[in-house]
Amino acid sequence: MQPLELTKEHLKKMIAHVDSQAPLEACGLLVGLNSKVETVLTVTNQAQSEVRYVMDPIEQLNAFEWIESNGLNLLGIFHSHPTGPETVSPTDIAESAYEVVYVILARMNDTQSWRARGFWIKDGTYNEVTLQVI
Repeated sequence: MQPLELTKEHLKKMIAHVDSQAPLEACGLLVGLNSKVETVLTVTNQAQSEVRYVMDPIEQLNAFEWIESNGLNLLGIFHSHPTGPETVSPTDIAESAYEVVYVILARMNDTQSWRARGFWIKDGTYNEVTLQVI
């Protein structure tokens, strides 16, 4: 699996979104071409849960229409684990529905700093994907 390339600004936008929603999980979409993120789209977590996310279906549909109308692809889905773990959860595996990179943002060592890690989830297993921040 090739690395997912994103800018520092993309990472800052994801962190700002998940930080603003904590202690609830937050989520969004990573959009671009050829494993290079061009846009971060934030989506409301309809579940309003500290341990689960469900993308608002209307916002998600509008985002998918925007992606298609702009000739881009869905490259990743991001969400937060405000209290950990900083890896894929059993729920993440069970509910993964797209062949994209799943980016999980978790707080590092009980601090206020967030760490982002990417994962490819398929057939009940996962592998880490390098996030190349430029």
